[in-house]
Amino acid sequence: MLPHHSTPHRAPIEVPYEPAEWPAPLRHIAPADVLERWSAADRGGHAPRVVAVPDGDGWAAAALVTARPRTAYLKIVDVVGHVPTGVAAVVSYARERGLAQVKWEGWTVGAEEAAAAGFTALRPPPAPGAGPEAAFVRWLDDVVVPEPPYYRQSTDFTCGAVTALVAQAQTGAEPHEPLDRPAELTLWRDATNFPACEPVGLGVAVRRRWPSSPVEVLLDTDRPVLLDHCSDGEREWRAVLQRASRTDAGRLGVPIRSRRLSLDGLRGAVGRGEHVLLLVSLAAMQGFDVPHWVLCHAVVPGAVVLEDPWFNTGAGDTWADAHLLPVADASLDAMSLLTDRPFRGAVRIGRAAHRG
Repeated sequence: MLPHHSTPHRAPIEVPYEPAEWPAPLRHIAPADVLERWSAADRGGHAPRVVAVPDGDGWAAAALVTARPRTAYLKIVDVVGHVPTGVAAVVSYARERGLAQVKWEGWTVGAEEAAAAGFTALRPPPAPGAGPEAAFVRWLDDVVVPEPPYYRQSTDFTCGAVTALVAQAQTGAEPHEPLDRPAELTLWRDATNFPACEPVGLGVAVRRRWPSSPVEVLLDTDRPVLLDHCSDGEREWRAVLQRASRTDAGRLGVPIRSRRLSLDGLRGAVGRGEHVLLLVSLAAMQGFDVPHWVLCHAVVPGAVVLEDPWFNTGAGDTWADAHLLPVADASLDAMSLLTDRPFRGAVRIGRAAHRG
């Protein structure tokens, strides 16, 4: 039974994340293994903070919350003390900030307790890795977002292939398509510009793998892309391969639209049940400017919902962050304009014509 408190709970407060010197009220209610987990990662890039509910001279509850920068969610790592009070405080805190979603990692909470607080269990990936075996989500606008499977890329360069595989797994274009490393590497091999997947090559590979799926490439530049890091010699032969991909697109009937995909256009396509593979920079969300493919598969008020096939375990990032990830429209608009001569690259995959 929870201890009786003579003083009513006060409004939640935000406390800085200071693992070198946790506040005494927190140490009083938090198990040692929980504080050890909170301290184990370098969470500084994900705005860590403690949301606490004061009660008398102590705290009734507290939660460590984090989130990737420029996103529209909040993640609970753990709640300590009186759990329902702590979760309600975090949900209220997220609503006040206009966020779309709260997630809850399942280190110390089970499905029944999470459901009682209004959370739904997420489908765990085949191998959670360093993350929790379970996680939960609560959408704050009472929206219904269909959940694709989550799969983490197994290399540093197969993000494009993974986003295409996850998109097709969700649509049922191939009901028995394996979502595993052989499928990932096989599709990457057909799409790669060594080692990256540029938009035209990725669109061509999708058409080859799923001929019944409508595919369109949207790329508002005619020059070769994703080659800024290469030497002059490397740029030359990679450019040859990108021109060959354009030839293949023409032969296979894959349209290449030279207009820039707008965020309204992206939201419209996703809202119609299509999928958009979108090239973004990780500078905003992870702190390093690396081109990266994500899957846009749903929209909610003010945000687009992504599947990100990569997460940074060293920063306390887990599959719970990368799965059903809402990113505010303006943030997604900014992070999907690449290089100092900005371009936007995307592959739109329509609904497949299913076999009878």
